[in-house]
Amino acid sequence: MMLYPPVADLVDKIGSRYQLVNLVARRARAISAEAEENGVSLDRKPVSSAIDEVFTGKLAIKK
Repeated sequence: MMLYPPVADLVDKIGSRYQLVNLVARRARAISAEAEENGVSLDRKPVSSAIDEVFTGKLAIKK
């Protein structure tokens, strides 16, 4: 099964797998909480949305 975007590309953007997982998990929880708070049904899983944000550069770690 091929994953898109490739994990290696995401790790290159963030720096390490640990930071990537931490960032995606935090953002996914925030997306889920925002949707629940606003009573909105999500089309996609929050983790998929967070991964796309990392891949497109909308989400990054502050250094």
